Amino acid sequence: DIIKEQNRELRGTQRAISRDRAALEKQEKQLELEIKKMAKTGNKEACKVLAKQLVQLRKQKNRTYAVSSKVTSMSTQTKVMNSQMKMAGAMSATAKTMQAVNKKMDPQKTLQTMQNFQKENMKMEMTEEMINDTLDDIFDASDEEEESQDIVNQVLDEIGIEISDKMSKAPSAARGLPSASASTAATISDEEIERQLKALGVD
Repeated sequence: DIIKEQNRELRGTQRAISRDRAALEKQEKQLELEIKKMAKTGNKEACKVLAKQLVQLRKQKNRTYAVSSKVTSMSTQTKVMNSQMKMAGAMSATAKTMQAVNKKMDPQKTLQTMQNFQKENMKMEMTEEMINDTLDDIFDASDEEEESQDIVNQVLDEIGIEISDKMSKAPSAARGLPSASASTAATISDEEIERQLKALGVD
Protein backbone atom coordinates (compact mmCIF):
# COMPACT_ATOMS: atom_id res chain seq x y z
CA ASP A 1 0.00 0.00 0.00
CA ILE A 2 1.54 3.32 -1.11
CA ILE A 3 0.02 5.38 1.70
CA LYS A 4 1.28 3.01 4.39
CA GLU A 5 4.77 3.14 2.86
CA GLN A 6 4.67 6.94 2.83
CA ASN A 7 3.62 7.01 6.47
CA ARG A 8 6.56 4.77 7.40
CA GLU A 9 8.95 7.07 5.57
CA LEU A 10 7.51 10.15 7.27
CA ARG A 11 7.84 8.57 10.69
CA GLY A 12 11.44 7.65 9.90
CA THR A 13 12.15 11.23 8.79
CA GLN A 14 10.60 12.59 11.98
CA ARG A 15 12.83 10.35 14.13
CA ALA A 16 15.94 11.44 12.20
CA ILE A 17 15.07 15.12 12.69
CA SER A 18 14.59 14.55 16.42
CA ARG A 19 18.02 12.90 16.65
CA ASP A 20 19.66 15.80 14.76
CA ARG A 21 17.97 18.33 17.06
CA ALA A 22 19.20 16.47 20.15
CA ALA A 23 22.74 16.50 18.76
CA LEU A 24 22.51 20.25 18.01
CA GLU A 25 21.26 20.95 21.52
CA LYS A 26 24.24 19.04 22.92
CA GLN A 27 26.64 21.08 20.78
CA GLU A 28 24.83 24.28 21.84
CA LYS A 29 25.50 23.57 25.50
CA GLN A 30 29.16 22.82 24.80
CA LEU A 31 29.56 26.09 22.90
CA GLU A 32 27.94 28.05 25.70
CA LEU A 33 30.40 26.51 28.18
CA GLU A 34 33.34 27.31 25.87
CA ILE A 35 32.19 30.92 25.44
CA LYS A 36 31.94 31.33 29.23
CA LYS A 37 35.37 29.80 29.64
CA MET A 38 36.91 32.13 27.04
CA ALA A 39 35.16 35.12 28.60
CA LYS A 40 36.72 34.32 31.98
CA THR A 41 40.19 34.24 30.46
CA GLY A 42 39.54 37.52 28.65
CA ASN A 43 39.93 35.99 25.16
CA LYS A 44 37.51 38.25 23.24
CA GLU A 45 38.43 36.99 19.76
CA ALA A 46 37.71 33.40 20.71
CA CYS A 47 34.42 34.50 22.26
CA LYS A 48 33.38 36.22 18.99
CA VAL A 49 34.17 33.15 16.90
CA LEU A 50 32.35 30.81 19.27
CA ALA A 51 29.42 33.22 19.48
CA LYS A 52 29.02 33.19 15.68
CA GLN A 53 29.06 29.38 15.72
CA LEU A 54 26.43 29.39 18.45
CA VAL A 55 24.18 31.67 16.39
CA GLN A 56 24.48 29.40 13.34
CA LEU A 57 23.84 26.31 15.45
CA ARG A 58 20.69 27.81 16.97
CA LYS A 59 19.42 28.75 13.49
CA GLN A 60 19.96 25.17 12.40
CA LYS A 61 18.08 23.91 15.47
CA ASN A 62 15.15 26.22 14.67
CA ARG A 63 15.11 24.85 11.12
CA THR A 64 14.66 21.34 12.55
CA TYR A 65 11.51 22.52 14.31
CA ALA A 66 10.16 23.96 11.06
CA VAL A 67 10.96 20.78 9.12
CA SER A 68 9.46 18.63 11.87
CA SER A 69 6.28 20.68 11.75
CA LYS A 70 6.12 20.25 7.97
CA VAL A 71 6.61 16.50 8.25
CA THR A 72 3.85 16.31 10.85
CA SER A 73 1.56 18.26 8.53
CA MET A 74 2.34 15.92 5.64
CA SER A 75 1.66 12.89 7.87
CA THR A 76 -1.71 14.34 8.85
CA GLN A 77 -2.60 15.06 5.22
CA THR A 78 -1.64 11.51 4.28
CA LYS A 79 -3.92 10.13 6.97
CA VAL A 80 -6.77 12.35 5.77
CA MET A 81 -6.23 11.23 2.19
CA ASN A 82 -6.16 7.60 3.29
CA SER A 83 -9.45 8.09 5.12
CA GLN A 84 -11.00 9.80 2.09
CA MET A 85 -9.86 6.99 -0.18
CA LYS A 86 -11.45 4.42 2.14
CA MET A 87 -14.71 6.38 2.16
CA ALA A 88 -14.59 6.65 -1.63
CA GLY A 89 -14.03 2.89 -1.86
CA ALA A 90 -16.94 2.21 0.49
CA MET A 91 -19.21 4.51 -1.50
CA SER A 92 -18.17 2.83 -4.73
CA ALA A 93 -18.94 -0.62 -3.30
CA THR A 94 -22.29 0.61 -1.99
CA ALA A 95 -23.18 2.13 -5.36
CA LYS A 96 -22.37 -1.17 -7.11
CA THR A 97 -24.50 -3.09 -4.62
CA MET A 98 -27.40 -0.70 -5.12
CA GLN A 99 -27.09 -1.01 -8.89
CA ALA A 100 -27.16 -4.80 -8.64
CA VAL A 101 -30.20 -4.72 -6.37
CA ASN A 102 -32.03 -2.25 -8.62
CA LYS A 103 -31.39 -4.46 -11.64
CA LYS A 104 -32.86 -7.48 -9.90
CA MET A 105 -35.79 -5.60 -8.38
CA ASP A 106 -38.17 -4.87 -11.24
CA PRO A 107 -40.85 -2.46 -9.89
CA GLN A 108 -43.55 -4.04 -12.04
CA LYS A 109 -42.68 -7.56 -10.87
CA THR A 110 -42.49 -6.43 -7.28
CA LEU A 111 -45.91 -4.77 -7.54
CA GLN A 112 -47.36 -7.88 -9.19
CA THR A 113 -45.91 -10.07 -6.44
CA MET A 114 -47.47 -7.89 -3.76
CA GLN A 115 -50.84 -7.93 -5.52
CA ASN A 116 -50.73 -11.71 -5.88
CA PHE A 117 -49.87 -12.07 -2.23
CA GLN A 118 -52.80 -9.85 -1.25
CA LYS A 119 -55.17 -11.80 -3.50
CA GLU A 120 -54.08 -15.21 -2.18
CA ASN A 121 -54.21 -13.94 1.38
CA MET A 122 -57.82 -12.83 0.88
CA LYS A 123 -58.67 -16.27 -0.58
CA MET A 124 -57.10 -17.98 2.39
CA GLU A 125 -59.02 -15.78 4.83
CA MET A 126 -62.29 -16.51 2.99
CA THR A 127 -61.57 -20.25 3.00
CA GLU A 128 -60.74 -20.16 6.70
CA GLU A 129 -63.96 -18.25 7.41
CA MET A 130 -66.03 -20.78 5.42
CA ILE A 131 -64.44 -23.69 7.27
CA ASN A 132 -65.08 -22.03 10.62
CA ASP A 133 -68.71 -21.34 9.68
CA THR A 134 -69.19 -24.97 8.62
CA LEU A 135 -67.64 -26.26 11.83
CA ASP A 136 -69.80 -23.88 13.85
CA ASP A 137 -72.92 -25.16 12.04
CA ILE A 138 -71.92 -28.76 12.70
CA PHE A 139 -71.30 -28.22 16.39
CA ASP A 140 -74.37 -26.01 16.74
CA ALA A 141 -76.51 -28.69 15.10
CA SER A 142 -75.01 -31.30 17.39
CA ASP A 143 -75.75 -29.14 20.40
CA GLU A 144 -79.33 -28.50 19.24
CA GLU A 145 -79.85 -32.21 18.69
CA GLU A 146 -78.52 -32.97 22.14
CA GLU A 147 -80.72 -30.27 23.69
CA SER A 148 -83.75 -31.58 21.77
CA GLN A 149 -83.08 -35.11 23.00
CA ASP A 150 -82.75 -33.84 26.56
CA ILE A 151 -86.17 -32.15 26.26
CA VAL A 152 -87.74 -35.31 24.87
CA ASN A 153 -86.28 -37.39 27.69
CA GLN A 154 -87.46 -34.86 30.24
CA VAL A 155 -91.02 -34.88 28.85
CA LEU A 156 -91.17 -38.65 28.64
CA ASP A 157 -89.85 -38.88 32.15
CA GLU A 158 -92.51 -36.44 33.39
CA ILE A 159 -95.30 -38.48 31.86
CA GLY A 160 -93.84 -41.71 33.16
CA ILE A 161 -92.23 -43.18 30.05
CA GLU A 162 -88.64 -44.41 30.60
CA ILE A 163 -86.20 -44.51 27.67
CA SER A 164 -83.47 -47.13 27.93
CA ASP A 165 -81.67 -49.79 25.97
CA LYS A 166 -83.70 -52.42 27.81
CA MET A 167 -87.04 -50.88 26.89
CA SER A 168 -87.57 -53.16 23.89
CA LYS A 169 -86.97 -56.20 26.07
CA ALA A 170 -89.09 -55.02 28.96
CA PRO A 171 -92.78 -56.04 29.16
CA SER A 172 -95.11 -53.38 27.90
CA ALA A 173 -97.47 -51.49 30.16
CA ALA A 174 -100.41 -53.18 28.45
CA ARG A 175 -99.13 -56.54 29.80
CA GLY A 176 -99.43 -55.25 33.33
CA LEU A 177 -95.77 -54.60 34.28
CA PRO A 178 -95.87 -53.86 38.01
CA SER A 179 -93.96 -50.59 37.95
CA ALA A 180 -95.11 -47.12 38.90
CA SER A 181 -94.06 -45.52 35.64
CA ALA A 182 -95.57 -48.26 33.51
CA SER A 183 -98.83 -48.12 35.41
CA THR A 184 -98.96 -44.41 34.94
CA ALA A 185 -98.17 -44.72 31.23
CA ALA A 186 -100.98 -47.22 30.81
CA THR A 187 -103.47 -44.69 32.03
CA ILE A 188 -102.34 -41.90 29.68
CA SER A 189 -103.48 -41.89 26.08
CA ASP A 190 -101.31 -41.28 23.00
CA GLU A 191 -103.13 -38.03 22.36
CA GLU A 192 -102.17 -36.76 25.82
CA ILE A 193 -98.52 -37.59 25.21
CA GLU A 194 -98.47 -35.76 21.88
CA ARG A 195 -100.23 -32.76 23.46
CA GLN A 196 -97.63 -32.45 26.18
CA LEU A 197 -94.78 -32.81 23.68
CA LYS A 198 -96.23 -30.02 21.52
CA ALA A 199 -96.67 -27.82 24.61
CA LEU A 200 -92.93 -28.20 25.28
CA GLY A 201 -92.08 -27.41 21.66
CA VAL A 202 -91.09 -30.93 20.70
CA ASP A 203 -92.65 -32.32 17.51
